[in-house]
Parts: sequence; C-alpha cells; structure tokens
Amino acid sequence: MIIVQPEPIHPTQLLEQFTSSVSQAGAIVSFTGSVRSKSKDAEVSALQLDSYPGFTEKVISAIVQEARDRFSVLGLLVAHRHGLIGQAEPIVFVAAAALHRRAAFEAADYLMDQLKTRAPFWKKEIGPAGSHWIEPRAEDYRELDRWA
Repeated sequence: MIIVQPEPIHPTQLLEQFTSSVSQAGAIVSFTGSVRSKSKDAEVSALQLDSYPGFTEKVISAIVQEARDRFSVLGLLVAHRHGLIGQAEPIVFVAAAALHRRAAFEAADYLMDQLKTRAPFWKKEIGPAGSHWIEPRAEDYRELDRWA
C-alpha cells in the first residue's frame, strides 16, 4: 500500500492496520521518520515538502515493486507526507512484513534508502534564520550504493 498525503501520518494506527492485514507474518518491521529540530547546527521549525501528484506515487510504486521483487515479503506499506510539516511530526512511515525477520528488516531498510534519494519530493527547511532547499546528503547516496 502507498499513501502520499498532506494530512498527518499516524504511525500507530498505520502499524495496527498493516499488522492485521499480514496475520501470517512472522516478522514486521516499521520505521517512522520525523522532522528534526536541528540540521547542520541550525534550528529547524518545519519542513516544506513539495511533490508532483501522480508522478510521485508512480515512482514510489516502482520502489515498492522493486522491494517486493528483491525480498521475500508478505506485505509492504509506505506512507509519506507532503506540504508543511512541523518539527517532530512524522514525514514518512514504512512497514515490511515477512515470514522471517531478516527479509522484513532488509526490505524496510531498502525502502527508506530508496525513498530518501529517489522519491520526487522537493524539501525546504524552515527555521528562525530563514529557509533553504535541501538535497540528499552524500551519505544518503552511499547508503543507496549498498543495494547496487
């Protein structure tokens, strides 16, 4: 399942719904990413994420399919916000279910590495000192290279 929305993400509810949909799973792994309070020693009060409706979902769908093809999973869920997101609010939630833990961990890790660098979101950090657009970091691309 893929959700891309401006409304808040509720990880606990999503995990509960996901868990009930994969009752045969022996392992479920989830990850929630939130707006940090600091970035490069600057205070961050919010994050503006812009997306291209339709295209963003298409790219995320391809990433999810790649994970399905690569790992022995029973289910995958990606929920991603766009719009103005306040400090400490969830930006992204992923969950992976499998018969065994390793596949679930790896699938969730793979999804996050791919989303961080490939999902078409344009990100602007907003803080007391102003705002600026941000790009994935060099270490994000190094993490992505692990899957090549």
